[in-house]
Amino acid sequence: MSRGSPEAFEILIGSSTCHFSQSKLKFEIKRQLVQRTDRVKGVDIHPTEPWLLANLYNGNVYIWNSGDQSLVKSFEVTDLPVRTAKFVARKQWILTGSDDMLIRVYNYNTMDKVKVCLAVHPSLPVVLSCSDDTLIKLWDWEKGWNCIQQFEGHSHFVMQVVFNPKDTNTFASASLDRSVKVWSLGQPTPNFTLDGHEKGVNCVDYFSGGDRPYLITGGDDKLVKIWDYQTKACVQTLDGHAHNIAALPLIVTGSEDGTVKLWHSTTYRLENTLDYRMERVWAIGCCKGSNSIALGFDEGAVMLKIGRDEPVASMDASGKIIWARHNEIQTVNLKALGADYEITDGERLPLAVKDLGSCDLYPQTLQHNPNGRFVTVCGDGEFIVYTALAWRNKSFGSGIEFVWSADSNEYAIRESTTKVKLFKSFQEKSTLSIDYSAEGVYGGALIGVKGQDFIVFYDWEGRIVRRIDVGVKSVHWSDSGEYVAIVGEQSFYVLRYNADVVEAAMEEGGATDEDGIDDAFELLNEVSEAVKTGAWVGDCFIYANAAWRLNYCVGGEVTTMFHLDRPMYLLGYLAAQNRVFLIDRDFSVVSYTLLLSMIEFKTLVMREELESALALLPQIPQDQHNSLARFLESKGLVQEALNIATDADYRFELAVQLSNLEVAQAIAVELDSEPKWKQLGELALSAGRLTLAKECLHKAKDYSGLMLLFSARGHPEGLAQLATDALASGKHNVAFLALFLLGRLGECVELLVATSRLPEAAFFCRTYLPSRMSDVVKVWKQDLEKQNPKAAESLADPAEYPNLFPDLELAFKAEAMSEKRRSGLSLDASEYSDYEGSTLIDLIAQPAPPSPPATPSPVASPKASPVAAAPPVQEEEADEEDPFADAEDGLPADVAAAEEDDDDWGLDEDEEEEGKKD
Repeated sequence: MSRGSPEAFEILIGSSTCHFSQSKLKFEIKRQLVQRTDRVKGVDIHPTEPWLLANLYNGNVYIWNSGDQSLVKSFEVTDLPVRTAKFVARKQWILTGSDDMLIRVYNYNTMDKVKVCLAVHPSLPVVLSCSDDTLIKLWDWEKGWNCIQQFEGHSHFVMQVVFNPKDTNTFASASLDRSVKVWSLGQPTPNFTLDGHEKGVNCVDYFSGGDRPYLITGGDDKLVKIWDYQTKACVQTLDGHAHNIAALPLIVTGSEDGTVKLWHSTTYRLENTLDYRMERVWAIGCCKGSNSIALGFDEGAVMLKIGRDEPVASMDASGKIIWARHNEIQTVNLKALGADYEITDGERLPLAVKDLGSCDLYPQTLQHNPNGRFVTVCGDGEFIVYTALAWRNKSFGSGIEFVWSADSNEYAIRESTTKVKLFKSFQEKSTLSIDYSAEGVYGGALIGVKGQDFIVFYDWEGRIVRRIDVGVKSVHWSDSGEYVAIVGEQSFYVLRYNADVVEAAMEEGGATDEDGIDDAFELLNEVSEAVKTGAWVGDCFIYANAAWRLNYCVGGEVTTMFHLDRPMYLLGYLAAQNRVFLIDRDFSVVSYTLLLSMIEFKTLVMREELESALALLPQIPQDQHNSLARFLESKGLVQEALNIATDADYRFELAVQLSNLEVAQAIAVELDSEPKWKQLGELALSAGRLTLAKECLHKAKDYSGLMLLFSARGHPEGLAQLATDALASGKHNVAFLALFLLGRLGECVELLVATSRLPEAAFFCRTYLPSRMSDVVKVWKQDLEKQNPKAAESLADPAEYPNLFPDLELAFKAEAMSEKRRSGLSLDASEYSDYEGSTLIDLIAQPAPPSPPATPSPVASPKASPVAAAPPVQEEEADEEDPFADAEDGLPADVAAAEEDDDDWGLDEDEEEEGKKD
């Protein structure tokens, strides 16, 4: 039960790669999805989503995502077998037919049942159903799912019906009465009957590729038959299955012997047999335009990718493109767009397609020779050389692969894994001496022959040049023959070919080593990216990576040009239009801008010809200068990058790198961005440009930076203004520190209280302003009573319980003394070393006659626990003698003596520095 047919014959399954003999096509096989289930009776593939639909013998239907291997949806249709299920994507439906003789329709988004088979008409709102009652019925869902027509003619179970993709008014049916019938909508009887199977016919499908009017059928007689429905003759019988054929979309057949066979669509030759050990094959499904096929087995479902995504196409240097659609050859010409047509990057070009002719073999590769006069088609183990204009056969022969030399008159053919022949002017010249298995061949300035995990380069005379031990997927030569890109699975290498060295070695007798000439190649760069398609433009390598980003590489520097929205493959570059052209699998051609002058600029920079590179700048559009500047920066040419960059943000970064404060300041004024001012301020600070740093940090509102600057300089006016600005901006920490350094302790307390930092305010007063302690504690108690009255009662007010605060009277005197000193002191930061440590004096602990231990203080009332005071200590009785008695003007004697020694104390103008010292 299947629809559609694969259009190419390179099959991807599993991670392994299989190569077959020259008489067969080459297959690369990879599984996309494997799911173990009960018996699968039918499969289908969604045309746009990566979904596989499977209907099971146990009555369930499953939808799997082949991308992440997840189960998207599953539901039970009935407790009887579901024989068929189909997607109707345009209605977001799933149609099922089951053994309870009902057709059901579900919305696959909501899983609601729409109506309580099948062949879905590609455009009309109708479906065909076939059944064991020998009838075929046509249903119209826009007429309430009424049966609008019934077709009679079969005498046994009808197993499958399928619409003709070339004439949707007709369809074919397969029946166990051993016949295949072709019908027309509106006519209840068959147009004609095809008889030829010896047993019942299980499946039928139309050939959808090319113009051949073919039907293909499979039956219980284990045979596959191909019919011409115009002449009603059997064209070919394919024999190879050991059991009856259960499903058949064109060249892929599945059987109850558990195997899936792949047949050549032109020669009907058996190419390969797949066996997944999942018992009998019951269903094969695919979707038109998709390269995926689905297989249903007794024990589950498998999804494969079939066909090649890369189209068989080639473009010559003048813009003429030739491609192959199956055996049909078509051409378009980019010059036909006209000079007035404005090309937009990434948009499909409206090119007129012309039929050039047909090919006698199925094309697997197609390529122009360097001068564009000839085109080579290779496939089916043969090659044909055609003239590009008239599509006339110029030469042909046996060959698995065909490659051109840089010289249009020379080419090479790989006939087998042991034989590579060289030709000149269509005459055989020589054969390469190969003592290893040749798995591929590449053309260009040299012939590259691929072995297992290595490649050997030969000149076009057949002499060995160099063996390189690297896994190779493709080889790309620059037009000059100086550079070559060797592409591996996950990275590519750019090498320089030293032709002069090779020529000199050849004149001396050739390579003396079995690995060739040592200095033939020089490794320039290794880039860790998987290349899907690539080409050289001058000395620049353009490629699309695995993420389908279009990049180019110059001197190891990779630049992303565009992000492609789908897989696209490079055709080539036209210098006259400054554009690179790509093609997708649907043969849509798009282009993107690539300025050759930019490539030349980067190439000259890599060759250290900077002056010549800068001379090209007038030819390069202004909007590309930033890209060039980043390239120059990556090469360490930062000053040159600054000179040509146009983006202000980028120029600022470059100026900062160069520590060019004048340019950076001018750009910062232009941008007026706080982050830029901050960055410039930090740079100016590190360079000792303090005035500029102050201006930048102020504009950046970097209060922390200003704090560092003003405190380091001992700048009281700056600190005062900083405190005001920080308060206005809500930067309370900075404001507090500025006030503290200025010695404005009262304002520090007010700030702490205003910001509800009452515990901190109380302890700050205990240390610096004991006279304010009582007022702050009262406010603290009032605030705490709102949340925890008991905790508030435990706070001791020094006005009520002075006995709980040791040396309180001495603290009051020390506060007064400190206030007096602060009011008269203002030191410059440069004098710090002269007074370092002079203020680190414990005024309370000044020398005094020892006092006998005092009796413990009376215990306060239970409601007044001294939590605000210091931990309980044994108080010393106050000496009758005042410890400040010997001080001058209330100062301790040693401090007073210090002041006498330092006449400059208090004469500096920076008041806040003294506050910082205190």
